[in-house]
Amino acid sequence: MKQIYTLLLTFLVGSFSFAQTEIFNDGLNYTNESLLTDNGWNITGTSTTEAITVGIDNGLSYAGYNDGASSYTGLTAGNAAKLDQTGQDVNKTFTAVNSGSLYYTFLVNVADGRTGYFAHLSNGTTFVAKAFVRPSATSGKINFGIANSNTGTYSTNDYELNTTYLLVVKYEFGGTTPVSLWVLSSGIPASEIAAGAPVATTSGAGVTQITGVNLRQYDADQDITVDGLYITNTWFKTTPCSLNLLAETSTCDAVTVGLDTYTITIPFTGGNSGTYNFSTNVGTLGGDNPSTTATGNITISNIPEGTNATLTMTGTCGLTKTILASQCKPTNTLPYNEPFDYTVGNILTNEQRWSMDNIGDDILVATGNLSYPGITPTGNSISFVGGGAESRTPFTSTDSGNIFASFIVNISNVSTIPRDLTDVTYFALFNDNGTGSTNARIWHRRNGDKSQFGLSTDHTPDNVVWSPNLYTPGTNIYLSLGYNFTSHLVTLVENPTIGNSAVASVSVTLTEAISEIGGFMFRQDSNNTTPAITIDELRVDTTSDYTLSTASFNNITGLNIYPNPANDVLHITTSANEIKTIAIYDVMGKEVFNTTTANETINITSLNAGVYIIKITEEGKTATRKLVIK
Repeated sequence: MKQIYTLLLTFLVGSFSFAQTEIFNDGLNYTNESLLTDNGWNITGTSTTEAITVGIDNGLSYAGYNDGASSYTGLTAGNAAKLDQTGQDVNKTFTAVNSGSLYYTFLVNVADGRTGYFAHLSNGTTFVAKAFVRPSATSGKINFGIANSNTGTYSTNDYELNTTYLLVVKYEFGGTTPVSLWVLSSGIPASEIAAGAPVATTSGAGVTQITGVNLRQYDADQDITVDGLYITNTWFKTTPCSLNLLAETSTCDAVTVGLDTYTITIPFTGGNSGTYNFSTNVGTLGGDNPSTTATGNITISNIPEGTNATLTMTGTCGLTKTILASQCKPTNTLPYNEPFDYTVGNILTNEQRWSMDNIGDDILVATGNLSYPGITPTGNSISFVGGGAESRTPFTSTDSGNIFASFIVNISNVSTIPRDLTDVTYFALFNDNGTGSTNARIWHRRNGDKSQFGLSTDHTPDNVVWSPNLYTPGTNIYLSLGYNFTSHLVTLVENPTIGNSAVASVSVTLTEAISEIGGFMFRQDSNNTTPAITIDELRVDTTSDYTLSTASFNNITGLNIYPNPANDVLHITTSANEIKTIAIYDVMGKEVFNTTTANETINITSLNAGVYIIKITEEGKTATRKLVIK
């Protein structure tokens, strides 16, 4: 029988008892200075440099966790793993888990908190429940974070360097696959409810089963000690609940340009078995009675769009289930112009044209606007820096012809990026009709004291083709990202003349076609890679606001550059085989070679080994490629 709940539900039936499941327990108490890979751990990926060792001098201890047989792990503090390089990453497998929740706990002590993730779960190939650390905005402090993606959602709490903390990471299978993080400095709460709200919660694409735990080295200057890894299916060995909450679904009650509401449906099994007290932080509880019904659905209705819902269960069982907010945002029609005409200080994803992807520091509406010849700016602008949430704007899905996304960008400061040419990131990209990203990304890096933009067909920094153009901080730059569904060519155009022809600064042909594009995203990566960026006057359309000639967009017919990598000579052939102008640029953007020739072979013995950009112009058509010289 259906019934409507109040905000507090109490149902009484008989008691029960089940055993929790210990899934993984490793105190890392191996021989001093031995390798993890000599003690049951496997190499993740291919890197074998800078192997991870254990040491007795850096063992961590936490009262009640690893201080003897009666402690949570049943172990005594001893050695620990040291993550202090960039190189070998490792994993250790366990029996696959594919339902319910996983709690993985471990001790950590951070001496240098460079931004990145250092521990996670996996199914062997896909990584989830990643534990992050970063330097805090408060000098000498750090923040911990969590994510299923490469962008952490961080706690606003500050934590101390050189201090041992107990981290608890909860991964929930199904639904939005939420992950939650608790950071404990002392004591072990008797229940998840007693621990209070997690310091960070997010969600994202998960996996259907977990088969291992991983440790990661990502920066030569990181200094992180990890000890006492323990994984179970309940909070610190509490009795598991026979009431099983399954993957939830969220449905928007309406999709309009105004603020809408949504409804959550949570199926359950194993009901009619205990005393359950339910409450929610928002909306109205309803649905089936899990104390008298074996299977059914719990509902939470009338939840304001953009508000997360947390279902709390006490009584025979105690747990929390966080469901990230639905965003009932309409799809923007093309052509789509976004002047960011919103109130200064507003969070961009609170506006109806924009949706949030991941959680973290928000992209904000900034005062004033940016100008560019041929464009009359209106409204305000947006700004972001460092790591945080991504903002996505959906538009009419396109699967043929062309699609362009153009905007004015101003990089005000690159000095926050520590390493020249090395700390790189993509900050703008096309999406498919859902929320997954496609292979069309605009990158940025610091090159000396200037900014440099690049284009890639995936998320790998080594595969970026960089434009030779360098820009002084504070300069307004007009960028246009284009994709042609026939040629499969993704193109970046820098500073075209509005209303006139433009030649692509960088062009890369995708190895696989994109079936559709239905969104555009601005992305925040990390404090070490994303500079202070201001964006204005975004335009998305199937035609560009300049005239990009067919010859320029379709590249040079029959172009073939070989060998690549090259040694002393380079062969360049085309269908036309007409006179060509060939310019080669080093990674700093400096022109190091220029010739005009009708020959197919050019001598490059004057160039040192390294990575270059080669630009070929023939009959008014221009193509840019990456060139490696051995």
